[in-house]
Order: sequence, then C-alpha cells, then structure tokens
Amino acid sequence: MFKRIAVLVIGLCLMQGVALAAESALDTIQKRGELRVGFDSGYIPFEMTSKKGKFIGFDIDLGKAMAKAMKVKFVPVNTDFDGIIPALLTNKFDIIISGMTATQERNLQINFADPYFYAGQAVLMNSKHAGKITSYKQFNDPKFKVVSKLGTTGEMAVKRLLPKAQYKSFEKEADAALEVMNGNADAYVYDYPVLKQIMQKQGSNNLVMLEERFTYEPLAFGIKRGDPDFLNWLNNFMRQIRNDGTYDRIFKKWFESKAWYDDIE
Repeated sequence: MFKRIAVLVIGLCLMQGVALAAESALDTIQKRGELRVGFDSGYIPFEMTSKKGKFIGFDIDLGKAMAKAMKVKFVPVNTDFDGIIPALLTNKFDIIISGMTATQERNLQINFADPYFYAGQAVLMNSKHAGKITSYKQFNDPKFKVVSKLGTTGEMAVKRLLPKAQYKSFEKEADAALEVMNGNADAYVYDYPVLKQIMQKQGSNNLVMLEERFTYEPLAFGIKRGDPDFLNWLNNFMRQIRNDGTYDRIFKKWFESKAWYDDIE
C-alpha cells in the first residue's frame, strides 16, 4: 500500500513538473518571437529616453543581450514603476528589468532571479547643509523635508528610517532632484548609482552627496511566479554574460563612460 501511495505521489509531482514546463514564459517568448521587457524610463543610467525618443541604458542593453541570446526581438514596454508589478501579472510584458530591488514584500507577488547589480540608498542634499550634516540619520527631524520617488525602496527607506521628517514623493527622479536643487527640499533619498550620475551631470550646482550607502539592495529581474524554467534560464544567462565579457562591457559603457550624456541632453 505504501509503495502505491509513493508511486502516486511521484507521478503527480512529475505531472506537475510537465505542466509547469509547458506553461513557461520561455515557450511563449519563443513562439511569439519577441521578448517584452517592462521598465520605467527615467532611472539614470539604467533606463532613459534619448533625445531621438529611443530607450537606452544599462537595463535596456541587458534586455537586448537577453533577447539576442533567445534569438528573438527585443520589445521595450515603458511602464510607470508604481504599476509595473500589476502590469507583469496581467501579461503586459514577460519580465521586469527596471532597476528593481528584490524585496521580501515584492517577492510575495513575483519571483526574482539572482541579483545582477547591487545598489543601496544614499542622500543627495542641498548645499546649504554642507559641513553641517554628515549622516542620513540627521534628517530624521520634522524641520527637514525629504523627497524620493513614488513606490520605490527610496520611499520605503525614508518612511522606515526617517519617520519624523516631512516627506514628499515624486513620479520622476529628475523632479525630486530639482526640488532639492531649488531649495524646496532638504534631501533626496534614492539609489546610490542614480544620485552619483546626477552629481556627475550637475556638479556642485546647489547639491552635495553623502557617499554613505545605508541599505543593502540587490537589483534583480522580476518574472511571474511558478516558472522555474524561466528562472533557471535567467540565472544561466547571467553566469554566461558575466564570464564572456558582455556584462563588463555594458557596465563600463553606462557607469564608467560619459559618452552617452549627449544622447539625453
């Protein structure tokens, strides 16, 4: 009797495995001949819109490399970040490549592949605070106005770590930075790579950056749950491009060169 139950359980597991494989997004992408990538343009230098109206950036190039490896067409789908997970779940695209931090909260809704980039929150502050404020913790005071982007880990960090500060959210990174630059806000809490790029572009134009990264944030590709085949492929893809030089080439293009600045200014 025990043997029969064991065989039945194994059989059900095998059947479930076949069903999962048959429903993999990989099969859909291959049949369609397109990889639809969801992102929110404006996250410098991960995804941006050029002066010619083309989508460019670190994540965009990773998506193109991914589509090339699949031998399918790359199809960009620009989506507001605060609605990007619902858009994935309703099949607006196949994968999120949008500088998304793999948080536990988000992981309850979608699956994440292994991290492809490590970021963290930092502070960009108005120059009037230079020499007076040396840590993000000092902004935890009602007299300070802190900004970040709506629906991001920057917003989460402000609410969790700076609950006493006045807070205002923005839909676009550039608007939040401008608020601080113009003196309408004291500090901008956001991802270190983005703030670093803003400083490189704006110089010391009313802005000072605190280099301290006070959170640990792994950025990862997001896909719908229940698709182990797609997850396996994505992790293997990252191992391959990290070892064949593709990842380093893309990284240097967007984080070590300023040649792309002319495309967005």
